[in-house]
Amino acid sequence: MTTLRNIARFFAPIAGLALAACAQPPAKPEAAEPVQKPLPKVVAQQPAAAPPRAAPLPAVELTQALLFRITLAEIALQRGQVHVAVPAFLEVARETRDPRLARRATEVAWSARFLPAALEAATLWLQIEPDSVRARQTVIALLVNQSRLDDALPHLRKWLAGEPGNIGQNFLQLSSLVGGHQDKAGVLRLLRTLAADHPAVAEAQLAVAQAAWNADDSAGALAASRTALQLRPGWELAALFQARALQRDSAERALAFLEEFVKANPGARDARLNYARMLVTAKRFPEARKQFEVLVGEAPNNADIALAVATLSLQAKDYVAAEVQLRRALEINPKDPDTIRLHLGQVNEELKRDEQALRWYSSITHGPQFIPAQARYAGVLARQGRLAEARKYLQGLSPGDAQQRLQLTLAEAALLREAKAYQEAFDFLGAAVTASPDTPDLIYDYAMSAEKVNRFDVMETNLRRLIALRPTHAHAFNALGYTLADRNERLEEARDLIENAHKLAPEDSYILDSLGWVYYRLGQNERALGYLQRAHLARPDSEIAAHLGEVLWVLGRQAEAQKVWAEALRGQPKNEVLERTVQRFAPALLQTAQ
Repeated sequence: MTTLRNIARFFAPIAGLALAACAQPPAKPEAAEPVQKPLPKVVAQQPAAAPPRAAPLPAVELTQALLFRITLAEIALQRGQVHVAVPAFLEVARETRDPRLARRATEVAWSARFLPAALEAATLWLQIEPDSVRARQTVIALLVNQSRLDDALPHLRKWLAGEPGNIGQNFLQLSSLVGGHQDKAGVLRLLRTLAADHPAVAEAQLAVAQAAWNADDSAGALAASRTALQLRPGWELAALFQARALQRDSAERALAFLEEFVKANPGARDARLNYARMLVTAKRFPEARKQFEVLVGEAPNNADIALAVATLSLQAKDYVAAEVQLRRALEINPKDPDTIRLHLGQVNEELKRDEQALRWYSSITHGPQFIPAQARYAGVLARQGRLAEARKYLQGLSPGDAQQRLQLTLAEAALLREAKAYQEAFDFLGAAVTASPDTPDLIYDYAMSAEKVNRFDVMETNLRRLIALRPTHAHAFNALGYTLADRNERLEEARDLIENAHKLAPEDSYILDSLGWVYYRLGQNERALGYLQRAHLARPDSEIAAHLGEVLWVLGRQAEAQKVWAEALRGQPKNEVLERTVQRFAPALLQTAQ
């Protein structure tokens, strides 16, 4: 279902709507707390246009009784008695059919989150003022929220037809409104119907492409994005979406497409940046470096570009180039210098320059990067064999709030795990969970530490508790499902858990890996392969590579399996899951990697 946040973004604020005759509002009681807030503005403001002709006001006499009822509703609202105010405003609006009171009833019901009443009031407002764009937008948003897509269709058609000069932006705005709706197939049908009315509008096709993507219709998403780009050649947004749709099936096709696009559109900076990022993922580092050089050359004084190139250089393990760009970004007066300092610390860690890394981390003295920097500082000490000193360092910091205190606890637990002090980490997190029993991040880390000491009972208990506390915690579902699959136990249940995780986070690489692994355990090797290839394409992680290689091997594609493993071993030769897998199937590869 579309969120209330998206409804608020869809239509503009409705404020100050009391009858003009009630110019003097009732006195606010001393202890009263206002319950209403102005609604946020729409995503993109409409261009200035001639205001629609106002509906004639009804011939309703402002009697003392009517004024009393309006005032009573306002006072109830100011006192927080929304259950009185909402029906009172709605009743007066129905009786008078005054558009100002209908708008006021809509605002009050919206502010109180009485959405059925808000829809009734907005519908009344639109009946009275049929040319009001805001009234129609409000009705549309509320119908979509209540999953009445068919009822929203005629209103959407009138809204789009009524603003021909802004139709493209309105399609993008509508795509944002319905993007999180649960009925993905229904949204796709709706947008295809609307787009058919406007076949020459590129934004309409892009909205269809996004809806098709959300509905897992990859072919439809690709076709619509291609049409959008044909309608508007060189449109970067459509090109980026087309590359994304291509990448789901073939990284090479996506790369080839972006290569041609940036050649034809050399000023398409975002497309070039995404092309460089994909080249890094594909480990085509020399080609990626050429794109970095073009980006920096075109915008030598752009700190954001320098930081983006530095981040990609880090991903490519080109730490010297990353340091150069990070220092440039820091000199250009960036928006977030502490993030750059944090990256400089990481670069110096990778270059084995611990003292310089410590200096960069200690230069961050406050703000959102303070705790991450101090955690990295402690990590350097621990890696030097000074674990006790590292823990003491973290314990000596003064957190500014409960969130920072939690971050420090998790950082200390991470030090113990990295030192393979698994029992100590388990005990430490157990004490932390006892002290803060309803903290999701602590529960999750405690569950993961339980797995390391073979306490599957504790792991399952805590993950199920976490799911009960936070039903949208995708990684809780995934961790429990993956553990069951890895142990080859309760595989049907494992599949259901991981499928739930996938619904919550459909593009998460680790969840895709888990799906592949559980289908492999269930004997559905071809289906497993598809998920594992998608996971490995998005994130060439060593454990994902281990799983992908095993499925390829079992399918008789041993050469491909060995290639996947060999690449993973070059990047992370000490990964335990990868080592165990290769040892079972191709032990000679381990000797080559060493």
